[in-house]
Amino acid sequence: MKKFNILLSFCLLTFSYSLYAEKNIIKLLSTTSTRDSGLLDYLLPNFENKYNIQVHTLAFGTGYVLGLAKNCDGDLLLTHAESLELKFIDDGFGLARSDLMYNDFVIIGPSYDPANVSKSTSAIEAFERIFVSKHKFVSRGDNSGTNLSERNLWSNLELKNISFTNDWYLETGQGMGATLNVAIGMEAYTYTDRATWLRFANKYNHVVLFEGDPMLFNQYGITLINPEHCVNINHKSANLLYNWLLSKPTQKLISDFKVNGHYLFYPNYDK
Repeated sequence: MKKFNILLSFCLLTFSYSLYAEKNIIKLLSTTSTRDSGLLDYLLPNFENKYNIQVHTLAFGTGYVLGLAKNCDGDLLLTHAESLELKFIDDGFGLARSDLMYNDFVIIGPSYDPANVSKSTSAIEAFERIFVSKHKFVSRGDNSGTNLSERNLWSNLELKNISFTNDWYLETGQGMGATLNVAIGMEAYTYTDRATWLRFANKYNHVVLFEGDPMLFNQYGITLINPEHCVNINHKSANLLYNWLLSKPTQKLISDFKVNGHYLFYPNYDK
């Protein structure tokens, strides 16, 4: 009887393991804004229910998830730094990339606006005003798509000898939500994607002070990881998700997504 119980337990364990092994799971490596905005929780159940495939999302800054992808720790990328995405493909790590959707970045700060950012006529002027005032600015500092866009603006300033000293410029090395919390706690300026800001609850006295410059355009793309480089990834299912995200019904879902009455993303595949 004891031998029978041991044999039965072994069979049940083997059966359970085989069921788990047979589960079809996609690891989606995503930027944080698509998760923090609620978009992925809104979109992905539609895919999972249709195809009986689970999607597990790992959300970090774009630079970090590209590193994970190079190490074959994911099946599909959803990021927002096109130059890095194209280099990822050129270096042989990626197979294909498509535009998916866009929104924009905004500059936020305390409503009393000590640097008069709201009077700016361009994003570069807004950053110049912050630098000249030396009022505190909080950056993600994490090589994310948001951080790269911010750096690009600083690099376009005509001012010489810009010094990013910690008496006014702080890098958190963290995601957008944590960076917003630090900026609000310090009554500092920061740079964020609009979707995360609209979803963010703890705004306190912070408001959008500058928006609308073409330099604040924020393009999101999806990238297939090269199965010749990463032979054990779930390429077949990742390709299915890639095409599903680009399909007209899904693009309609993206365009319909709202938070607090605001549209957050605008699909632009093949436009």
